[in-house]
Amino acid sequence: QEQLVESGGGSVRSGGSLRLSCAATGGIFSRYCMAWFRQVPGKEREGVARIQTDDSALYSMSAKGRFTISRDNAKNTVYLQMNNLKPEDSAKYYCAAVRSSFCGLGSQYGYSDWGQGTQVTVSA
Repeated sequence: QEQLVESGGGSVRSGGSLRLSCAATGGIFSRYCMAWFRQVPGKEREGVARIQTDDSALYSMSAKGRFTISRDNAKNTVYLQMNNLKPEDSAKYYCAAVRSSFCGLGSQYGYSDWGQGTQVTVSA
């Protein structure tokens, strides 16, 4: 099981950028599929991006072209670079992990380990 700690959230104006980081401890990071989800109050947690152990990435339609997920196995860290942020990107962002080579974005239930989340607020 991995312990995950997110950082990098904050408040930005529309069009701005943020870089989220998620530091993992407790497992062999390179064997974990990693993802970012986000959630606003009253809504289901939705997948934003995931990166598999072979570095292949998958994005939600809303994230594609604006967000980039990456991982540094030497630092046990996964990143989410978010550019051209919009007010609708405002949410609490969670890092997720599952010990598998493959993972998806369709459901949060495919992931076993979660961080506490970091808030992202984008103003118009």
